[in-house]
Amino acid sequence: MRVDAHLHLWDPALGVYDWITPELGPLNRAFSADEAQKVLADNRIDAAVLVQAADSTADTDAMLLAAAGHPWVAGVVGWLDLEDDAGAAEALDRWGEDEVLSGVRQLVHDDPRADLLERPEVLRTLHEVAARGLAFDVPDAFPRHLGQAAMIAEQVPELVVVVDHLGKPPREDAEAMGRWESQIRAVAANANTVAKVSGLGLADAAYTVDALRHVWDVALEAFGPDRLMLGSDWPVSLVHATYAETVGVLADLVGELSEPEQAELWSGTATRTYRLTG
Repeated sequence: MRVDAHLHLWDPALGVYDWITPELGPLNRAFSADEAQKVLADNRIDAAVLVQAADSTADTDAMLLAAAGHPWVAGVVGWLDLEDDAGAAEALDRWGEDEVLSGVRQLVHDDPRADLLERPEVLRTLHEVAARGLAFDVPDAFPRHLGQAAMIAEQVPELVVVVDHLGKPPREDAEAMGRWESQIRAVAANANTVAKVSGLGLADAAYTVDALRHVWDVALEAFGPDRLMLGSDWPVSLVHATYAETVGVLADLVGELSEPEQAELWSGTATRTYRLTG
């Protein structure tokens, strides 16, 4: 079983993807569930977790609709307004009967407030998320929010905290990499944290096994195979590489491990974290 733990769909016609502009080139179009299904099949990926691409209920509704019509969608990470602690239960109730809803997140890296995840109302919301058995994804966490991810894991120990894209390690900046490594290890010190080996492509930087070696070694040592999962970040990843190239590098790294460890990265961690079925 091979699961892509981080994949997006979107249709600009929904009018909620403000960040998708003509300057993004190949990303400035719709990416449908049917197209994703073919991409996954062509690369021998059995299932995927859809992850929100806009802070909007319309985006979440679209993902859940796609899941209803496509069995390869094993889970959905939808949007939740983290600051609306009073309305969190109502918002989650709206999707509560849909078992495919596996987690929530908010595009916190787009918010100018560096202290967003430290706010009391956010922590109250995350307690509600944990009570529902849902995971909480933190996108693009470094440099502002990776340390806060560790804080959340400590203060809400019943919550599974997912670090998307390994926090976005700054692979081309040696000094910043030292800070990233310290922070990612602090996150991993909490048993209720997991991380995605995904979204590691950078502009004007190599994307090869050798180029990712240090990041991979740190992540593997810090989390272990049973708290790491693989994701393509498709179609965002198309800016840097094809789906086959993106997943191929990850497959080469994982292929160095034992078969049980490979199974954890390909499906075990994702299945436990997101309560995947099917």
